[in-house]
Amino acid sequence: MIYFDNAATTWPKPESVYEAVDLCMRQKGANPSRSGHTMALLAGQIVFETRVQIAEFFNIEDPLQVVFTPNATGALNLGLKGLLKPGDHVITSSLEHNAVTRPLEKLRSKGVEVTKLQASVHEGLHPQQVEAAIQENTKMIVLSHASNVLGVIQPISAIGKIAKAKGVLLMVDSAQTAGSLPIDVQAMGIDLLVFAGHKGLLGPQGTGGLYLREDLQLDTLNEGGTGANSEEPFQPEESPERYESGTLNTPGIAGLGAGIEFIRQEGLEKIREKENSLIRQLMLGLAKIPSVILYGPEPTVERAPVLSLNLEGREPSEVSYLLDRLYGIASRPGLHCAPDAHRTLGTFKHGTVRLSLGYFNTSQEVDACIEAIRKISEQGN
Repeated sequence: MIYFDNAATTWPKPESVYEAVDLCMRQKGANPSRSGHTMALLAGQIVFETRVQIAEFFNIEDPLQVVFTPNATGALNLGLKGLLKPGDHVITSSLEHNAVTRPLEKLRSKGVEVTKLQASVHEGLHPQQVEAAIQENTKMIVLSHASNVLGVIQPISAIGKIAKAKGVLLMVDSAQTAGSLPIDVQAMGIDLLVFAGHKGLLGPQGTGGLYLREDLQLDTLNEGGTGANSEEPFQPEESPERYESGTLNTPGIAGLGAGIEFIRQEGLEKIREKENSLIRQLMLGLAKIPSVILYGPEPTVERAPVLSLNLEGREPSEVSYLLDRLYGIASRPGLHCAPDAHRTLGTFKHGTVRLSLGYFNTSQEVDACIEAIRKISEQGN
């Protein structure tokens, strides 16, 4: 298989990730922070060491401000519902994933005011748009660092400066950029950072998390056992225990730590350079096929390694099916859980075919995909 669905979940993983998960399951598989025996202590050490790796990776001062969640969606729900109250105002964009849109709709029904700014499919939001939308009751700006449909990168650093000057919180969903683009929460003015462990960070599914600035405290979505302060009827006040009730996914966290270590050893710049090269090769090759419609930034513009396309007169689901069955190429058709992005793009209802590349893809695979789409295009004429 040629796997071009990395925006959903990266595959394959580095060998070290498989090994870390297996080792944890076999030799360190106890419940972390729940018992004092050797295996439980080893499991707790895995969790803490991965927290430290994440903190270093994103330039977070205190690793204890890193909260593990099952995925980026869980982290977004925790951050949005834990902070926003009736009467608050939040700003977002028209390119967001449903993991942002749906929690905001729930909050809107409870009295939170939501402003959805129209973003350019080529450039994203302009910082001036965001500044102009800020009101006296604006509590938060929440944006995806890059669109999972178009690969458009939002100007987070510029927006972060505006947010700081206005006293507004900035929450960033890095699901499509962590592990592909450098992210520095301090330099970029990010107050809450959401990350998915199973995408660019190369960890297993079932991993993700939230960084929250040290002076912020969220209302909890879940309460229960935390391994500390068990005599108290209420959740602990301290992070991360306050937000991590129940047993953590220790094998997944072990794999996530191994994924981040792989990125560190390879070098983020090297990974970014390869992904940039592959996505440009794919775009330039597909642009030569007359019936192919490409969406999003031009090949010369930096983007996440995500490309949406359509073939004139063909349904995205049909094209994706043929890519899989005839050529062994994995893609994703449809709305990609981001209907607002497709409304902005003008492809709502049918969607697009999304090809999303990763570090383990090759130039030869890109050429094979271009040729496959050329053949499908010719078959339709």
